[in-house]
Amino acid sequence: MSAPVAAIDCGTNSIRLLIARRDEASGALVDLERRLEMVRLGLGVDRTGRFDPVAVERTLEAARRYRALIQHHGVATQDIRFVATSATRDAANRDLFIEGIHEILGIVPEVISGGEEAALSFRGAVSTIADLPAGPRLVVDIGGGSTELVLGEAAPTHRISMDMGSVRLTERHLLTDPPTAAEIGAATVEIDALLDRAAVEVPLDQATSLVGVAGTVTTVTAVAAGIQDYRPDVTHGASLTIDGLGDICRTLLTETRAERARRTVIHPGRVDVIGAGALIWSRIADRVAGAGTLTSARTSEHDILDGIALDLLDRVP
Repeated sequence: MSAPVAAIDCGTNSIRLLIARRDEASGALVDLERRLEMVRLGLGVDRTGRFDPVAVERTLEAARRYRALIQHHGVATQDIRFVATSATRDAANRDLFIEGIHEILGIVPEVISGGEEAALSFRGAVSTIADLPAGPRLVVDIGGGSTELVLGEAAPTHRISMDMGSVRLTERHLLTDPPTAAEIGAATVEIDALLDRAAVEVPLDQATSLVGVAGTVTTVTAVAAGIQDYRPDVTHGASLTIDGLGDICRTLLTETRAERARRTVIHPGRVDVIGAGALIWSRIADRVAGAGTLTSARTSEHDILDGIALDLLDRVP
């Protein structure tokens, strides 16, 4: 086994940690720790362009807990990589957050571009689903603040990052509980306009498979599976028809927050934003299906976090 590495992905809604080694025989990741905390770092950033200090402190507290786990597993400082994405890209006062992470972990967080985010998500997703058909795979990563589309087979050939995510669209449009038809219509118009532009950059009709990653997609899949407690062994690799996916997404979008909260498989930190995420996922799935011949979508539990860890392990001598 290789020495352990620690990958941290800090987005708009959550901060996640993966401590892993590489199995030298298979080349696969071996998880030592995989953690998630919902910190809503990007609360209000779309409106104000700045981090809320309380949200920053929530995130730093989570980083302190992650530090204890990193130290427990003996990960060297040079083998830690902290990646910050959409919310940190947008926040004018991000130095407050960056300095706090440096003080806690001894490393400077990387505020990566949407393109790099897409490439890391692609690597993490396609490396763990063995039965995807040959040809270009379209990986969709729906986050709290941004959504990435990346197309390729062994490696990405086309990619785009769009400023739409579950938190961003909830704060912009879906303000009523449950959202009104007018609010849903406004959010749909924004999503479709962004997808129109994305389709110019990414040839959606070339995709031979559609793979969704991150919390929105895995939550939709878990609800579709009818499970009460979240089980990655059920959701990873699962296939949903485009029509079935659309039905679940419409249900989640139009439920009240109280109704969603009664679905114990939905993490409490996603209850208020899963409707917007589901709308994004269903619009993308419909667009991809309409552009080609795909009739189903796959779910991967492995995403940018795994891509960060694999990239780290490639650097370790």
